[in-house]
Amino acid sequence: MSKRLILFTLFAVLALAVVPFAAAQDAPQTYKFAFVPGVNPDPFYVTMAAGVTQAAIDLGVEIIQQDPAAFDPTVQTPIIEALVARGDIDFLITAPTDKEQMIPVLEGVRDAGIPLLTVDTFIGDGDYENGEVTFPLTYIGSDNFQGGYIACSTLAEKLGAGAKIYIQNVRPGISTTDQREEGCKAAAADLGLEVVGVDYNEDDVNTAQQQTAAVLEANPDIKGVFGANTFSAQGAGAAVQNAGLGGAVEVVAFDASEFAIELLREGTVTEVIAQKPADMGYMGVITAMAYTRGVTSMPKRIPTGYAVMRQDNIDDPDIARFIYKEQ
Repeated sequence: MSKRLILFTLFAVLALAVVPFAAAQDAPQTYKFAFVPGVNPDPFYVTMAAGVTQAAIDLGVEIIQQDPAAFDPTVQTPIIEALVARGDIDFLITAPTDKEQMIPVLEGVRDAGIPLLTVDTFIGDGDYENGEVTFPLTYIGSDNFQGGYIACSTLAEKLGAGAKIYIQNVRPGISTTDQREEGCKAAAADLGLEVVGVDYNEDDVNTAQQQTAAVLEANPDIKGVFGANTFSAQGAGAAVQNAGLGGAVEVVAFDASEFAIELLREGTVTEVIAQKPADMGYMGVITAMAYTRGVTSMPKRIPTGYAVMRQDNIDDPDIARFIYKEQ
C-alpha cells in the first residue's frame, strides 16, 4: 500500500472505533452491503471479491454479491435495480461497466436513499469532487492513465524510437481502459513510438487473440503489443506465443492473471502491470462502514497503486503476492 492509503486505512479503522456509543445503539445489528463487480469470472474481480470478503469478516458486515455474467451495462443494470428493489441494502459498492450509461442507473440508487461508491471504474469523468458527477461517496482504484503510460514507456525502453506498436483493448466508454489507452498513446507520442492500430475485443479473450493474430500477420514490422486488461493481454500474449514471436514482439500485459505470469516467466510477456484489486475491495468495505456509522470526512479519490512485475522480480514475495486469484 502507499503511505497515503495506509494512513487512510488507519484513519478509517480508528473512525469506526470511536463512533459514539449512543449512535451505535441506534444502528442496525448487522449492516448489509451490496457488491456488484464488473464481471465474473474474471481473476481481477475474483481477487477484489476476496478483499471485500475479508473486510466483511473483519468488520462483521453482511455482503450481498451479485456478479454480471458479462462486462456490459445492459447486464449490470438489472442486477443493481433488483438490489435496490430489495429494500434492505445499506450501501452499494460497484464497478460501473460504462462511464456514461451507468450514470442514470446509479442516480436511481442514490434516489432510493442508498449511498454508494465505485471501485476500479468510475462514472462521468471520475472527479467526484468537482466533476460532472459528484454523488458517489468516493472512487477507489488505480491511476489508469499512469498505468498505460508505464506500460508503453517499457515498450519504448525495449524497442527504441520509431518502433511500431499495437494496442489490444476492450471497448470505448469504459473509464479504466479508455485511460490506459490514452496513457499508452501519450507515452508513445513522448517517446517516439508509432501506434499502428487499436482493436476492441468486447472483453473476450478469443476475439483478442484472433484480432492480434490478424494484425501481426498483416503488419510484420510491429515490434510491441500492449494488452489493456486481463482478457486483452491474455489474447494478445497467446497470439504472439502461437505465432512463435516471443522475444521478437515485446508484450506488456495489464493485470496479473496466472496466464499472464506464465507468459512472463517463459519470456513471451516482457512486463505485467498488476493492480491491487484486493486493496480496492477491502477499502471499499471499510469506507462504506465508516460512512454508514456517521463518518463524513471521506476523500473523493483513493488511489491504490501498482506492482510492476518482471522476470527478475516475480519470485519476490512482496511482488508475487499481487498475482490475481483465479477462484
